Amino acid sequence: MKAIIIMGSTSDQEWAKKITDKLDEYNIIHEEHVASAHKQAPEALAILEKYKDESVIYITIAGRSNALSGFVAGNSTKPVIACPPFKDKEDMMINIHSTLQMPSNVPVMTILDPNNTALAVKRINDLNN
Repeated sequence: MKAIIIMGSTSDQEWAKKITDKLDEYNIIHEEHVASAHKQAPEALAILEKYKDESVIYITIAGRSNALSGFVAGNSTKPVIACPPFKDKEDMMINIHSTLQMPSNVPVMTILDPNNTALAVKRINDLNN
């Protein structure tokens, strides 16, 4: 299994690194991509198409109005974990609802801590071993 990280912006790379450092510790293969659901929907769809026949779990990193997580979950049959980056607690309290409130048939798991996100991927991966 491979973890595919999709960031909404290159500004999310520092947050992604917190996750990938842990994935490296767990020896989990990962790849990173940048594609905003709002601004680069065709590119995001191309990423999903690329991995449709592989055993992957998606990690989405997008803040503010997080359309990326729902977009990925709505256009894929693979598991999706949202790990939105927040500047501070106030930012989290204002923006968390866009990640938590998904429409029906759009399952997104939300984990706020990057280390816990990597650990969840490891545990899901361990189910296959």
